[in-house]
Amino acid sequence: MRPPLAQRLTAQRFRTELTLPEGLLWQRLKGRKIAGLHFRRQHPLGPYILDFYCEEMRLAVEVDGEAHCFDDRPRRDAARDAWLIDRGVITLRIPARDILASPETAVGRILDQVSARPLRPSGPPPPHRGGGS
Repeated sequence: MRPPLAQRLTAQRFRTELTLPEGLLWQRLKGRKIAGLHFRRQHPLGPYILDFYCEEMRLAVEVDGEAHCFDDRPRRDAARDAWLIDRGVITLRIPARDILASPETAVGRILDQVSARPLRPSGPPPPHRGGGS
C-alpha cells in the first residue's frame, strides 16, 4: 500500500535536505556498499518517514540529533520503535555526533546489526520433508 501523497512529497523534500550526518552516512550506504544491501533514504513507512531503510533486512537506521534527547522526543521515539517492531522492523539508532566523529564506526554498527539477523525470507516456506500430503 502506497503512503499518502502528502507523506511521499514530504519524504521527497527530506531527501534533498539531508543533514550533514545523514549525508555522510548516505554516501556509505547508497549503491549497495554495505553487504550488497539496498538502502533507501527518507523512506515513508506507515505514519513515519525513516531516515534509512533496508527492506531485505527489515532494518531502519535512524540518525538521532541532539533534539532526540529533549522534551517528549524519547517517548515518541520509543512509540515509533514499538510500532515498527510490531511490523517486523528493527530500528538501529545512531547518534549524529557518532557519525560526525567517525562515519566508518557507524557503518560498523550497521554491519554488526546486519550480520546478527538472517535475511528476511522471500517466498513460501520450503516443502515439508519426509513426503506426506
